[in-house]
Amino acid sequence: MKIAFFEIEKWEERLFRKKLKGHKLLFFNETLNLTNVSKIKDFDIISTFIYSKIDKKILSKLPKLKMIVTRSTGYDHINMAETRKRKITICNVPSYGENTVAEHAFALILALSRKVHKSYVRIQKGDYSIKGLKGFDLMDKTIGVIGAGKIGLHVIRIAKGFGMNVLAYDMYPNHFLAEVMGFKYADLNEVLKKSDIISLHIPYTKQTNHLINSKTINLMKKGVIIINTSRGGVVDTKALLNGLNSKKIGGAGLDVIEGEKLIKEEKQFLHKAKYSETKKILETDYKLLSKDNVVFTPHIAFYSQEALERILDTTVDCILKFIDKKPVCVVK
Repeated sequence: MKIAFFEIEKWEERLFRKKLKGHKLLFFNETLNLTNVSKIKDFDIISTFIYSKIDKKILSKLPKLKMIVTRSTGYDHINMAETRKRKITICNVPSYGENTVAEHAFALILALSRKVHKSYVRIQKGDYSIKGLKGFDLMDKTIGVIGAGKIGLHVIRIAKGFGMNVLAYDMYPNHFLAEVMGFKYADLNEVLKKSDIISLHIPYTKQTNHLINSKTINLMKKGVIIINTSRGGVVDTKALLNGLNSKKIGGAGLDVIEGEKLIKEEKQFLHKAKYSETKKILETDYKLLSKDNVVFTPHIAFYSQEALERILDTTVDCILKFIDKKPVCVVK
């Protein structure tokens, strides 16, 4: 098989070469795009991460493609309708970093609750005063977990360790687990109204696009903390900024944000006048990220050594099982 990998680091390349001997392998550090797609026009399998947008134009240049493995749980960067038409098998990595992402969510929570980020910046400037650095305890606070799947359940487990009350919203509640772990399910509005901290752990879909918006923010407690380690599009950035400006929202911990890819590519976009809408997105993002009650990390909640190794192992297993005509982790 001819297999191409995109968004790959050297250590990952070494692992794939070791575990996929006997196949023609090609590796790219950059994303799959219209510039480099011609180099793999006759390849059977490709593997990408979330920044490679696999749309109709890309797929039209890959007539022999049989399989796409995304090294992520989410697959909204792939045109699923087009892949179905072309009978291309799509596989993802459904399970690799539940605890990893949950731990990162709490890193964001603790940074905000104890003003760790502000303390660090102040000390870097040689200022050791504690004025303005008073935090708050997590014990007895209520955390609302929107999406109590594999990651959300790890967040709940950690929250209980801090002595927090937990309200969870999920389309498929597991009442047995709720009883064992000591948390309660509630409808979305109740979670929004009663939570001191809201942590998002849902996939990005048409239904979840801008789930957090001006209307849902109005339902929340004054001073609520919002944590997003899921997908940027789940939160309306403009509404979030307005909520922070009005002090309805007390702080935000974000590992993802709308237009996050554009931030990385700002020089490319800001020098092209036709990208006026892109400029607006960037301007809103920068206003948001410049606030001292916002903690932002560049989509690294999944990014631990252990989680990365699990991703690569699953990717290899998907490829080998597909070649053996026993596919696993297939996205329907």
